[in-house]
Amino acid sequence: MNNFGVNLVFWCFCGKKSICHQSTKAQNPTKKIICIMSIKNKFTFTSMPAKKNKIISISPSASREQASKRASEQASKRASNIKDIQGNNKSRTLKSVGTFVLTKTSVKVKAEKKPKEDLPAVKAGKPNKLYYGDNLEVLRKYIKDETVDLCYIDPPFNSKRNYNQIYNRIGKEDKAQAQAFIDTWTWDEMADKGYEEIMENYNGLFTAQTISLISGLKNVLGQDSLLAYLVSMTLRVVEIHRVLKSTGSFYFHCDPTASHYLKLVLDAIFCANEGQFQNEIIWCYKERELSKDRWNRKHDVIFFYSKTDIHTFNSNEVLETYSEVTRKKFKYKDTNGYYMIRGKGTDTSSPVYKADGLSPEHEKKYPELTYRQYMKEGVLPRDWWEIGIINKAANERLGYPTQKPEALLERIIKASSNEGDVVLDAFCGCGTTIAVAEKLHRKWIGMDITYQSISLILKRLEENIGKSALHNIELNGVPQDMKSAIALANKKDDRTRKEFEKWCVLTYSNNRAIINEQKGGDKGIDGIGFLPERDKKSDVQARKIIFSVKSDKTVHPSYIRDLKGVMEREEAVMGIFISLYDVTKGMKEEATKAGRYKSNYTNLEYPKLRIVTAQEILDGARLDTPVFEVVKKAEHKGKENKDQLTLGDSFENATDNDEQQAINF
Repeated sequence: MNNFGVNLVFWCFCGKKSICHQSTKAQNPTKKIICIMSIKNKFTFTSMPAKKNKIISISPSASREQASKRASEQASKRASNIKDIQGNNKSRTLKSVGTFVLTKTSVKVKAEKKPKEDLPAVKAGKPNKLYYGDNLEVLRKYIKDETVDLCYIDPPFNSKRNYNQIYNRIGKEDKAQAQAFIDTWTWDEMADKGYEEIMENYNGLFTAQTISLISGLKNVLGQDSLLAYLVSMTLRVVEIHRVLKSTGSFYFHCDPTASHYLKLVLDAIFCANEGQFQNEIIWCYKERELSKDRWNRKHDVIFFYSKTDIHTFNSNEVLETYSEVTRKKFKYKDTNGYYMIRGKGTDTSSPVYKADGLSPEHEKKYPELTYRQYMKEGVLPRDWWEIGIINKAANERLGYPTQKPEALLERIIKASSNEGDVVLDAFCGCGTTIAVAEKLHRKWIGMDITYQSISLILKRLEENIGKSALHNIELNGVPQDMKSAIALANKKDDRTRKEFEKWCVLTYSNNRAIINEQKGGDKGIDGIGFLPERDKKSDVQARKIIFSVKSDKTVHPSYIRDLKGVMEREEAVMGIFISLYDVTKGMKEEATKAGRYKSNYTNLEYPKLRIVTAQEILDGARLDTPVFEVVKKAEHKGKENKDQLTLGDSFENATDNDEQQAINF
């Protein structure tokens, strides 16, 4: 019999607790969970109250010394309780019908710790770091233990979809898009290697609970795509736990696709290591969806954990204003401010037992049974957040799939970090976490596996903060010499296919070209840019530039002739041939035969076909012709989002008002 998950429905409610008994270390828990499962055509509804959080009372100004002392005590406690688990991996597996019990004590499996590679020297005066590469490799090689105050990640959700970045529509061209990331998972050699690392307790970081959980899930799920996803997330969250300070906080953004499994993984990593589960935050948003056989799925899940019971939570920084109805209840005023009169006591026979809206007469008549509740600056948000998604007309929209609103990250970063703290995003995508951290004066570490994201982040920071922001970034993983450029071109990982081509095209064009993501059969096109040209009416039109990239050790003049043919077919006025290695004299002669193109926009002449090598790009060679912006510019709140279809920094804004293209969230 097959059971199918239909919905996780969250019943969100309001209560007096949110006004007069606010949590100061986590969001107010005000929801219950209703699980909906379908068996054939029948539905079973099971209602379960959400587990109440254990709130640790501690002042927001708790010292680092206090936290360090607590962490030391906890480490000693763990050491006294650790029992070595003997035997092979099979003795640690759960039966597929067995029960997994997560205990308070952390029991780690003995493992010979593998030596780490020497960490590279940190450049002086570079407080922020941006890494281009696999975040697991970056975390293991470059991020030291307990150096991060806050980590937020928004990884792929195992949605079994591929996501594309949408570019501006230029002139009469069709909507252009390029693959931003893949969210389809398979059990392959990489998943098998990750599973073995967990079973072998790589570097001694995996708790016995984590090992047993993943082993048990293999028995239940089999070697399928879901287990491959969970193994990948487990490897990375364990490293994130390692780099968090003892006072650090962790937010894991996901959706109901796998949130129930991920919660088990996070509990096994954090709670088995003296960590604390703080909240399951539900981000609610509105978007049109017509569903006939289930409730509209319009929420994401954000799990909030702290590494210990001492962590930063600035409740006063994220208060919401009272509603007009609530404000009217505070109708009396004295020297301390506005207040309402409330009843107190536990005696149910009291004439003012738990009464609201009492008058001064009640206060005079029952002074020992009443008290004044003063209106504060606001109310702490509950654990379900109504923050709008980035709509198609939003100023901050970049056309990047799964882009999250800055308001969401502002709330998290303000609450769980302070100015000068280090914020980590290991799946930084288009850089919303980084942009907000920069704006809120936090140091930051960003990581992404695609150069599209890296180039987009740099462009976003430069446009919104200024070029000075780029001076404070230590950029790692991007080719700095021929050795690293060749290594990038020779990567075999299918997740990073065409990364060398992306680096060449986006770097040389200053991120003003569209990537052609077709795998094979790309028709000789690795990227497209657009030149401005005036028609007979002096209106600005767009003409194509074709980019072709080759990493072959041996190149021939036939490559240049092929590019000429592509230019004719695509009606392009210019072609750029980029080669990893040096080109032949015959290729240069063939390119010269193409002649020159005179722009009626700048009245300047340019080679119709130019050849550029990777070494020249490394030496600073960049496209020197005016080109249209193809990536939508993200603007901070309060700024006008004027014509986005613009030329490079040294040229005027285009007058063409082509509409901006965006994807559905």
